[in-house]
Amino acid sequence: MTTEHRSLRSQLDTLTTEAFRPELSEIDTLPTLDIARLMNGEDAQVAAAVALRLPEIAGAVDAISARMAAGGRLVYAGAGTAGRLGVLDASECPPTFDTAPGQVVGVIAGGPAAVVTSVEGAEDSAERAREDLDALGICAADTVVGISASGRTPYAVGAVAHARGLGALTVGLSCNAGSALAAAAEHGIEVVVGPELLTGSTRLKAGTAQKLVLNMLSTITMIRLGKTFGNLMVDVRASNEKLRARSRRIVALATGADEEETERALAATGGEVKNAILVILAGVDGPTAARLLERSGGHLRAALTTAAPHTSPPSPTA
Repeated sequence: MTTEHRSLRSQLDTLTTEAFRPELSEIDTLPTLDIARLMNGEDAQVAAAVALRLPEIAGAVDAISARMAAGGRLVYAGAGTAGRLGVLDASECPPTFDTAPGQVVGVIAGGPAAVVTSVEGAEDSAERAREDLDALGICAADTVVGISASGRTPYAVGAVAHARGLGALTVGLSCNAGSALAAAAEHGIEVVVGPELLTGSTRLKAGTAQKLVLNMLSTITMIRLGKTFGNLMVDVRASNEKLRARSRRIVALATGADEEETERALAATGGEVKNAILVILAGVDGPTAARLLERSGGHLRAALTTAAPHTSPPSPTA
């Protein structure tokens, strides 16, 4: 065994996510239902572990939303499962919140092919992380979130360290306490979920925890940016029949309008949900709705207040 391998082995031995659980050493002999119950019990612990980190998550969200409100981008960087989760969260933002191309981005060690195929050794290169971020032109306006269950993955740590050196806001999301990733970032989020059911298989509890946190980072940031009205996705991009039907439903829920009025408003605004809601609630035409939203930075409640300064903005109907 080389010195390098000994060093890595000793690092892994200290990680909670890599710990061996002797009590599960005969799990392969159990009935299927018993294994399923064990897994379900493990998963039930994840939300509580995330709850302990809510103050750190909220602090990161406020910092991210401030950068994005000024035109910055949100970039996730990770390897393996962590990288795939970042790519997944980023890819859901355009249809859900109508984010601009490149506004929320996921980069993964090994490039796009690594989303579906393991790229051996990619996670070990901090230099690759620097190259990937430089290809995006990362600057001080942006936010880079490094994701790594272990908190030691060179690609994720390298991405955060490089981004911070460029003046970007940095967040380090890991599942071990005292991680190098959290230490390298301005905002460290360490969700300690404990040893996995299968030793070292961090696509399990650790992956679930990372998914939950990434959901929060993107969703609450978009709420702060005015991408919702109440709990309605008023910036949804109607790119297929399901989403067009959802658009009509959102307008109706937000305004109480009937089908005919909803269709007229959407027609007057080129299918823009937020604008259609403003047309109905403020009694303005399509171009006026667009101007009001532009002046309010896309915040529908603020646009409604501007349109009707003597009335309180209504809430979405039940």
